[in-house]
Amino acid sequence: MNKYTDTYMQGAYGSDVNQGSTYQKGMPIFDVDTPSIIVDLDVAEKNIKNMQDFANSQNVSMRPHSKTNKSPYWAKKQIAQGAIGICCAKLGEAEQMAASGIKEILIPNQIVGKSKIQRLVDVNKISKVIVAVENEQNLEDLSEAFVKDSRTLSVIVEVNVGMDRCGVELDEIIEFVKLIKSKNGLKFEGIMGYEGHTVNINNYEDRVSEATKAMNILIEAKNLLVENGIEVDIVSASGTGTYNITSTIDGITELQCGSYIFMDGNYLKIFDDFDPALSVLSTVISRRDDRIVLDCGLKSISMDQGLPEVIFPKGITFGSLSEEHSKCLIDDPQNNNLKVGDKVLLRPMHGDTTINLHDEYFVYRGDLFEESIPIVGRGKFK
Repeated sequence: MNKYTDTYMQGAYGSDVNQGSTYQKGMPIFDVDTPSIIVDLDVAEKNIKNMQDFANSQNVSMRPHSKTNKSPYWAKKQIAQGAIGICCAKLGEAEQMAASGIKEILIPNQIVGKSKIQRLVDVNKISKVIVAVENEQNLEDLSEAFVKDSRTLSVIVEVNVGMDRCGVELDEIIEFVKLIKSKNGLKFEGIMGYEGHTVNINNYEDRVSEATKAMNILIEAKNLLVENGIEVDIVSASGTGTYNITSTIDGITELQCGSYIFMDGNYLKIFDDFDPALSVLSTVISRRDDRIVLDCGLKSISMDQGLPEVIFPKGITFGSLSEEHSKCLIDDPQNNNLKVGDKVLLRPMHGDTTINLHDEYFVYRGDLFEESIPIVGRGKFK
């Protein structure tokens, strides 16, 4: 934020002149009604480029995870920089991305159940969709549906690399892949593993050690398959916290990082390789001595990974969240003239779950509004 921002946010420019009307490009970003997500477009684009440049230098592909941004607007920017496609956490997100023209989508989760599988058949008619598998009955159901529609589904096998969530074990993988290859309607493309249990380890040396252990399991899975005459084209892994570890391991072909585009509070505690681009703009609706109340609460900012932090103005400590309110304490109330109507910027500890609460981003350059971007993947958890 610059000097102009500091002046405006202390109320020097009056009330929200555009409240209730159409926002115009070039208006001050702080005229946007609150609570709202605002994104510094210059910073987000720089983060996209820096991650892609790093992946290029390591000779691995980028397949960014869109569970963070939930918007084809950002996915297209990532692809324009060189990403080979994107990841979607859920089928509902993939449907939105395919409808917006994204041509290759990896769903690194399992698609289970008759109705979802039929939707998968339909979206696969628009874009190439690759799906993670780990269960024999699921293979049978997928095969039956795609054969019935005379189509082929690309699949990758999820390997349990230590997170103990989903994924086959090493002693199962050869027979499981052979089963895939025996099924009509399915095409085996490779394997994946998510070292999610390591991405938030604070100490770098410990993070390297644990992430490497996880990825060694994934590479061992690949080697077992190759030794048994099975070609493995894709070896997919990595979160933002391990991007510069996983990418250096021989055999990894692509990275699934997502949070780097905006950087949320928890990742910023671990490293500063990427700059924070996203914040929640809120308004002071009450002040009593050293206490202020903001107009954002659990319905507009998440706390699943901890309370948000106040990033502007300085000298305010975040206190607590309720449904529609946030309580904060002013460190030095005698020398702080913050008043009702002033704006406050908050940084969520977890961007993904905060973004899922909003209908749109308000993006800006140099503190001036550019456009609002629909969050079309919001709530698409089916």
